[in-house]
Amino acid sequence: MSGHVPVMLNEVLESLSPRDGAHYIDGTFGGGGYSRAILEAADCRVLGIDRDPAAIARGQELVKRFAGRLTLVEGEFSRMEEFAGDTDGVVLDLGVSSFQFDQPERGFSFREDGPLDMRMSLSGMSAADFVNSAEPGELIRVIAQYGEEKNAKRIVRAIIKARPITGTAQLAAIVSEAQGPAALRHAIHPATRTFQALRIHVNDELGELTRGLEAAQKLLRPEGRLVVVSFHSLEDRIVKQFLTGRSDAAPRASRHAPAVAAARPQFRLITSKARIPGEAEIAANPRARSAKLRAGEKLAA
Repeated sequence: MSGHVPVMLNEVLESLSPRDGAHYIDGTFGGGGYSRAILEAADCRVLGIDRDPAAIARGQELVKRFAGRLTLVEGEFSRMEEFAGDTDGVVLDLGVSSFQFDQPERGFSFREDGPLDMRMSLSGMSAADFVNSAEPGELIRVIAQYGEEKNAKRIVRAIIKARPITGTAQLAAIVSEAQGPAALRHAIHPATRTFQALRIHVNDELGELTRGLEAAQKLLRPEGRLVVVSFHSLEDRIVKQFLTGRSDAAPRASRHAPAVAAARPQFRLITSKARIPGEAEIAANPRARSAKLRAGEKLAA
């Protein structure tokens, strides 16, 4: 399982607090870093879920190592209710795995040229399918909303003019030229936000996250813990609103507002605000720099 560095591993274990005899769900198995650490921290069981068949195949060596304690299932973590019963903890790492980024043929990165794919599950609509068939308005919406890209209209005009687009290097060059020379002076590559937006759209990442959080709430036993590591503001906002809105720290209704029945809190916040990686981890693993961790503990009924 070399090549994969789990982000904020110590903080994840501290928040999850694995214990003997418990059952946990690693909803984004990826390189297996969290699953391995959980199994080493306690005499427990872990169900690892990943929609990438390559991740499930790589993980078989860990299944053998932790015989009878690790089970892997191919699928979306939003479907965890289909794969598991009540659980003592759920951990989600919402980032693209190092394996996916580092394989040009997967099309997630423009560091090396590859097909414009970006599909985590290796099935369904690819990024190339979307880029080459979508109406201009839909492309603008996706790039502006999911990439938080202020130059979305300019980028889409260039994309429409250049279609068909089949490779990552081709798209990166088109986006960079559309942004103009000033964009090259910024800290991040001019095509980064566009690639992020297309990946989020192709994999329905925000919808998957919303459904997955709801499923985790249903499966968690009292005192079970939900730990989520996100990598951009759209994800973090969803996680924050989910945990805060269902916690005992949720804002109380104004006494001037009409009286309504208050929803019973579902979580106790373990993190009052998002935790971020330390300087040493960011120096050792630059991909961790945008990570934020939020966690909550399920309250008794």
